[in-house]
Amino acid sequence: MGYRFRREDPIGPYIADFSCRFKRLIVECDGASHTDPEKDAERDRWFHEHGWFVLRFDDFDVLDDLEWVLETIATALEDPSQVLDPLNLNPE
Repeated sequence: MGYRFRREDPIGPYIADFSCRFKRLIVECDGASHTDPEKDAERDRWFHEHGWFVLRFDDFDVLDDLEWVLETIATALEDPSQVLDPLNLNPE
């Protein structure tokens, strides 16, 4: 994709699954361990408040439709306003 991503990147009080610091993009892959949507929303809200755009994917999406996941990430890298923000907290 032409951008460097970090895996398990500590950002503030959280650890992002993947981050592209240059584009301030976080990619979260949620599996069975993500059973508390309120906690995830709190995390995402914190990231948004600190200038990050967050994409969340279910593990099944990654396994079953990797092409769509990669296309969505590529779109967000170029123009996050073209990607649905699940929390509607995107400042644009």
